[in-house]
Amino acid sequence: MENNKIFNHILNELALGSLIYPVTNVTGGLMHKMYCVETTTGKYAIKLLNPAIMKRPDALDNYRVAEQLESILQLNHIPIIPALIFDGKKMQCINNQYFYVYNWVDGKALRSDEIKQEHCKLMGSILARIHKIEQRDEDFNGGEISIDWDFYIHAAHKNCPEIVNVLKENKKLLYEAQKLGSAAIKRIPKIAVISNGDMDSKNVLWVKGGPKIIDLECLKYGNPYRELFQLALYWSGYDCCRIDYKLLNTFVKAYVHVYGDFDVNWEDLYHCNYELLEWLEYSVKRALMIEWLRNC
Repeated sequence: MENNKIFNHILNELALGSLIYPVTNVTGGLMHKMYCVETTTGKYAIKLLNPAIMKRPDALDNYRVAEQLESILQLNHIPIIPALIFDGKKMQCINNQYFYVYNWVDGKALRSDEIKQEHCKLMGSILARIHKIEQRDEDFNGGEISIDWDFYIHAAHKNCPEIVNVLKENKKLLYEAQKLGSAAIKRIPKIAVISNGDMDSKNVLWVKGGPKIIDLECLKYGNPYRELFQLALYWSGYDCCRIDYKLLNTFVKAYVHVYGDFDVNWEDLYHCNYELLEWLEYSVKRALMIEWLRNC
């Protein structure tokens, strides 16, 4: 394995023992690479952070904020799998490779067709508990979205012609969606809470019937209503182009039971769910071999 050298450095530097079995790749990560590492001192998950992301000028600051919020979740008994601390630090760096180390947990992420009402009830309640930890009367809704789809269409003619027609056929829809989203974001109540933004089913491991949340590097302050809407959709099958309204209703009701009722325009929340447009832009950039990435 090409990463054997870096893993040997990691084990020696952090006194994690010597390998018992070969290092194996853990599938599922889109931006970073996760590995299972079993040594004489224990079994660990080691996440090698994407070097392209770490070159961004604000990357380290973003990760520091996420680490602080991760510690707050842990103190409030939210079921997470936190990064281990070595020499007072969570993030480690050896030979310009940034990484995190976690205790290995034998759990399973649910497929969309495996999600039941009991899962939605639990996750809706946990999301509300996270949002209730700290609340600020500040505008963390995010700014207007402005993606230049014409630029990508032009670039695709040369670098990825197979996506040109799809982008051209949907150009009007894409611009209209971001116009509606930019207008709606201004109408959402201005409140900020601890927000994950990525707590969908692939980032929750189920261990003996209970959830353990992973991949917390994108923790930040965000709007609770936007995150509720986004995650209720995901846990009810939205990512598979379908919605089970029983699951959706269960997730929202469980959230409200813990968080309390709130007054918000759900149509505005619908239009504000433009992270999918940003994810589409990221995917188009990958197809076009454009190197720089947006913040997570």
